[in-house]
Amino acid sequence: MILFPFISEEFNGAIWRMEIDGLSETIFVEIRNSEERTASFGSVDLLTGKLNFKDLVLPERWLTGIEAAYDGVLLLHNYLSDASPVHKGLTAVNAANAEIIWSNYTYAFDHLSVNGPVVHNVQIQPKKLFLIDVKTGAIARPYQPVIDGELINDVIVPQLLPVSFLKQKLPIESYGNNMHYLEHNNFRIVSLHSFEAGSLKQHLYIMNNLQLVYEDILNVDIQKIQPEAFIIHKNYLIYVKNKSELKVLNV
Repeated sequence: MILFPFISEEFNGAIWRMEIDGLSETIFVEIRNSEERTASFGSVDLLTGKLNFKDLVLPERWLTGIEAAYDGVLLLHNYLSDASPVHKGLTAVNAANAEIIWSNYTYAFDHLSVNGPVVHNVQIQPKKLFLIDVKTGAIARPYQPVIDGELINDVIVPQLLPVSFLKQKLPIESYGNNMHYLEHNNFRIVSLHSFEAGSLKQHLYIMNNLQLVYEDILNVDIQKIQPEAFIIHKNYLIYVKNKSELKVLNV
């Protein structure tokens, strides 16, 4: 058995953030290109591997980012200013075709509930929370904590474990004593670092029992040990290679 990615998509800049919409099985990426001072966005269908769109740039080309995603809609925010982390407004984008379906610059996002986005109007004080219709942006009703519980995603992150836990020889000698490790179905997934020819590298390995079924080099010429390199969403292994390439495997 050998595994191969069914999604391998290169973007024009560093993947700054990923967001998964579990209702539509869509993964969104936020790409930031500091040289061009642009923030762009992409959408990939996890069920089919199809690229829905990439290189979407809003009129505000830099001071914008991903807020959340729900039921086939990507929610983007602006920033109050270049020097402020405060989010301002919401713009809703169709996950399938990048169409902007509504915008509201008085909304401030609060959190994502099982029934949709919860927001407040910055012009109304004291703050009152509302549930909105993600497809139209219209206020559906006041927020009700009992029935509008927070939406929990299906993302699993690896554990940080000693390399000695693995009990299996890998093609490289680990640099450092720890690795990121996760077991899923019959697979054991490992991310660790090596130091070869004066270069620090980050690796990914997938084993089925004792058989190595997939390997990749995630980063080269890095300056320090990197954080966890992959996540699992349902049966999708998702990771970023060389900061700009999205890869997804079925595991």
